[in-house]
Amino acid sequence: MDGLNRRSALKVGGVAGAAGALAVVAATSTGRAQPWTWSPQGSVAGSGSGADPMTVWDPEADELVGGLIDRGEVPRVNDALRTWTRNGQPLPAGLPPELRDFMEYARQLPPWTDPAKLDTAIQFNKKRGLYLGVLYGFASGMMSTVIPKEARSVYYSKGGHDLEDRISKTAKLGYDIGSNNAYAPDGEMIVTCVKTRLVHAAVRHLLPQSPHWVHSAEEDIPISQNDIMVTWHSLPTTVMKHLTSWKVPIPVHESEAFLHSWQVAGHMLGVRDEYIPKSWPEANSQAAQVLDPILAPTPEGIKLADRLLSLGANIDLTILSKPVLGAFTRFLLGDHIADGLHIPREPVWDPLLRFSWGPFIAVREGILTAVPPAADPYWLLDEFLRKAALMYLSELRMPISIEIPTMNRDMSVPPR
Repeated sequence: MDGLNRRSALKVGGVAGAAGALAVVAATSTGRAQPWTWSPQGSVAGSGSGADPMTVWDPEADELVGGLIDRGEVPRVNDALRTWTRNGQPLPAGLPPELRDFMEYARQLPPWTDPAKLDTAIQFNKKRGLYLGVLYGFASGMMSTVIPKEARSVYYSKGGHDLEDRISKTAKLGYDIGSNNAYAPDGEMIVTCVKTRLVHAAVRHLLPQSPHWVHSAEEDIPISQNDIMVTWHSLPTTVMKHLTSWKVPIPVHESEAFLHSWQVAGHMLGVRDEYIPKSWPEANSQAAQVLDPILAPTPEGIKLADRLLSLGANIDLTILSKPVLGAFTRFLLGDHIADGLHIPREPVWDPLLRFSWGPFIAVREGILTAVPPAADPYWLLDEFLRKAALMYLSELRMPISIEIPTMNRDMSVPPR
């Protein structure tokens, strides 16, 4: 349905024609295999309207940021917000009053925040930081290229021009949530979430003005609440899925704490509580509806994936070569997605990961007490794990300033 969306449906002619076309769109172009059925009773709120999150955006932030852009106030706002870096820090002087009021409201943690769980999440992140860096970077990062709406939004927005800069800002979210003081006054996670929420509002305002995005997109407005939760599931839900499949031993209270840290993050990003799952079973249930069925390559996603797989050259030309990173992507996301992204099969690394990764993790976790006779592949995998985590962290080029964009990507300029 590349050429058909709600905008083109209205051009079909007549009420009956538009209604018929809209019915086709609703059935095939919503980016979801089935109508929204996930119950808000499974959320941290425990109740809610049940409205399809694909029809919900962020009206508080959207109107505010749209006005800032239209009035030319964003450069001044960005200058001021560069100095706001810590959760407990007062907002800088000189912000428009309506923006200040919104940010003071948006920076408040939800009333259901559990400080004890956030403390436990810190311990979990310390113990599993190596795995988390790799999974955030490759399982979640590469998955973003096969989330069609996200791939198009990234490709045609300003972030699509300088992908490394965009990745560094995404990596900051994963780094901040895993830091020892994530939500504490001297931490940065709240600041990162609030600034990201403002960026999302700007992209919603700007992308509908891009003829390139309008031509390719199936929706009228990007980054719905559904889209944010799709990306959310590509992070904690996907990470926990892989840790579980690798048989990494994780105590229940640590697993729940990790989830809680991301529940708080979802709220701080502007997601309604009725859409944030209250447990891992509910998260997996929602992901099965909103994430799993929509994964598919797009022309934009294929180009983004190719650029992502080239980033390893900055760290190590051998351990993190493009073929090795491609093999790891295939291992994490499967043949169907890897083939769709035009990632070649690797005769050495594909079978090595497929047959040796499980025993390698078991050795690292002490589940296997003796290293198998063929030790060299295990050393190679350990070195890969460490270098891949380093590659993810290397994108945190300090200082990272998350700023409100004022334009879309200039498609006449080659990307960096």
